[in-house]
Amino acid sequence: MKGNFKELQELFGSNLKRIREEKNLSLRTLAANCELDDSQISKIENGKKNIQLSTIFELAKGLNVPPKELLEFPV
Repeated sequence: MKGNFKELQELFGSNLKRIREEKNLSLRTLAANCELDDSQISKIENGKKNIQLSTIFELAKGLNVPPKELLEFPV
């Protein structure tokens, strides 16, 4: 399972980036919307950072989407 975890991080990050771009939001704007650092969001989008459940909710709030939408990607 540990090997698959990295892949899940990358899938989550790709999905986050897709949603952000569909909403025409820059990293900086999303960061301001959810009170996170834009470099942190960049690391998440690139699958380089593990995140907490609370961060998923903050990102969802910043994107104005339900949290489950961030988790809807092929596994």
